[in-house]
Amino acid sequence: MTEHTVDLDISGMTCGGCVGRVERALSGVQGVRDSAVNLATGRARVTLASDTDLASLQAAVAEAGYKATPVEDTGPGVSRAQQARDEDATALRRSLWFAALLTLPVFILEMGSHLFPPMHHWVMHNVGLRNSQLLQALLTTLVLFGPGLRFFRLGVPALLRAAPDMNSLVALGTSAAWGYSMVATFAPHWLPEDTAHIYFEAAAVIVTLILLGRYLEARARGRTSAAIRHLMQLQPDTVRVRRDDRDQDIPLAEVQTGDLVIVRPGERIAVDGVVVEGRSFVDESMITGEPVAVQRSSGDPVTGGTVNERGSLVFRAEKVGADTVLAGIVRMVEAAQGSKLPIQALVDKVTLWFVPAVMVAAALTFLVWVFAGPAPALTFALVNAVAVLIIACPCAMGLATPTSIMVGTGRAAELGILFRHGQALQALRDTDVVAFDKTGTLTDGAPHMTDFIVVAGQDRDTLLAQVAAAERPSEHPLAQALVQAARDAGLDLPAAWDFDATPGCGVSATVNGQQIRIGNGTWLTQQGIDLSALEADAAALSAQARSPLFVAIDQQAVAVCAVADALKPDAADAIQLLHRMGVKTVMITGDRRATAEAIAAQAGIDEVIAEVLPDGKVEALERLRRHGQRVTFVGDGINDAPALAAADVGIALGTGTDIAIESADTVLMSAHVMGVPRAIALSRATLRNIRQNLFWAFAYNTALIPVAAGLLYPAFGILLSPVFAAGAMALSSLFVLGNALRLRRYRLPARLLQETTA
Repeated sequence: MTEHTVDLDISGMTCGGCVGRVERALSGVQGVRDSAVNLATGRARVTLASDTDLASLQAAVAEAGYKATPVEDTGPGVSRAQQARDEDATALRRSLWFAALLTLPVFILEMGSHLFPPMHHWVMHNVGLRNSQLLQALLTTLVLFGPGLRFFRLGVPALLRAAPDMNSLVALGTSAAWGYSMVATFAPHWLPEDTAHIYFEAAAVIVTLILLGRYLEARARGRTSAAIRHLMQLQPDTVRVRRDDRDQDIPLAEVQTGDLVIVRPGERIAVDGVVVEGRSFVDESMITGEPVAVQRSSGDPVTGGTVNERGSLVFRAEKVGADTVLAGIVRMVEAAQGSKLPIQALVDKVTLWFVPAVMVAAALTFLVWVFAGPAPALTFALVNAVAVLIIACPCAMGLATPTSIMVGTGRAAELGILFRHGQALQALRDTDVVAFDKTGTLTDGAPHMTDFIVVAGQDRDTLLAQVAAAERPSEHPLAQALVQAARDAGLDLPAAWDFDATPGCGVSATVNGQQIRIGNGTWLTQQGIDLSALEADAAALSAQARSPLFVAIDQQAVAVCAVADALKPDAADAIQLLHRMGVKTVMITGDRRATAEAIAAQAGIDEVIAEVLPDGKVEALERLRRHGQRVTFVGDGINDAPALAAADVGIALGTGTDIAIESADTVLMSAHVMGVPRAIALSRATLRNIRQNLFWAFAYNTALIPVAAGLLYPAFGILLSPVFAAGAMALSSLFVLGNALRLRRYRLPARLLQETTA
């Protein structure tokens, strides 16, 4: 059986250690070739090399203490997993409020008495020490086994499986503080003299603070997937279709291929199709990232999710549901967000063993303080061991990489850049050379009239209309370029008679009673026409890689025009940006060297490799890589597919062929190459963000675990309260999430945009 992948939603994961355990469980199933679990998305992607049934995967995950459900591909819309995450966030909010209301009196009674002497006197006089202890015991018990029960429900089974996670640390720490306090309250004679202190407020506040951290994490994680949500909401809920000569509104899910869909001004286009009636401008910025609306009329394609600005359109639905471009974009972004970068492998190995190591550290802390600490040794031992358990949450480590990937790839999608997998995001950062195909990538891919030079005494517009009229019957691309130029100028074309085409030479026709000839210099010279007045202009056009065509009326040369595959308007700016980023640029093309070098000179490209076949493009990439350089190739055609697959990173233009897009690692949804420097810059910003997150997560745990253990106490008398440990733990995860969310506002740095027009 061929290799295939399965996506699973995993519930119950809370830290990086959970990721490692789920991966280990999945990898242990027979037939599983590879598994990658993402904490931020709560998903697993499993690569299967044989016909392994889904039940085996779910059973393995359940045995590890988690729950796996298959991801359903329903096209754009709120997924079941997202609904579950929203429900979990709502439940966390309820638990947080309940815990906070119960914890507040405990905190006021205990900490208020310590920090504010009048409060202590008020409690002693009005409540009494015994009643205060009993009330704290009751409220803290309600907190731990009410809102805090989730930590025990998940953490204790993990402990029994000898696979402790963050929930285990919280359950151990809070139950130790609560249990010690219960003994001090109801059986103080069991404890050594002067050690019967209560720490109810620590247990209650720890649960409340960790619930607060989890709730804020859930909200922040929701924002990391905001790009996906935005894409999912681009399609309208209802669609107006024409069936049986009657217009009717139906739900989006009921639209079928072949339906005639009616779109009024200001409405969103629901599905992909082809216009059959009407003319309008369509805002495609949400798909391509390009702000300029494009004109659409009969025969033009339209894409679901775009906005019809003005004018009504009727189009025939060709792709609906999961087959639309928008659904494909969502799948691509989700795949990139759920994938794992090479940098994550080491992090997962560390976090898998981190929780057991923390438990060992907490046990050692307890023993050292019991046997070597000052009086009351047991109290110090308990407080410091609990602080170690609480502060060492590996959540920040587990979230450091996937949250940045989620936000970075989401922001890329908003800019019209689709990373088909996460590895491309990391590989693109290290690009040394960007190699471009020419035709259709750096150039428009179709000939356009670039120049029309007339001799003195001739009216340019009148002559251009006559030339276009003579060329209109011809199907040659150069002829159509001249006709299109006249139409773009708004000229009315007169009638043409006696059309005659000489292959490889030119055409002739009678227009307004005059014989018009358009062709190359050799052919017109053979007709006895003197071209000397225009030869200098023709030579200058040839030097710019433009194809000159002479125009003669009767026997007199009256004009020379040039047709060329013009450089895209943003190509030179894109090349300039790449140079500022320290990236070398190369053009690899099958065109003649003179043409290629002329285009390269206009764009500012460093090196030209011309006159190569498709296989030669792959060989050219290998030559560029011989000195250890990492090469990114940008193309759009079928002949570019081998090079796109062979490059370190292949970038395909979304306007290119399906084969080119399938061969690429990254897809630009528009035809503009400015997306190339944007993609590289965003890749570098995302990897920089990941390094910042990892530094914070590891530095935080490395620095504060010894402090929590009491390392600073002998020299400075400093101890870290479990309450502050819980707050610091939550803060570390929120810092990582907040830092990742900065990528949502990413723009190209001003230093790179010094003089470009992009």
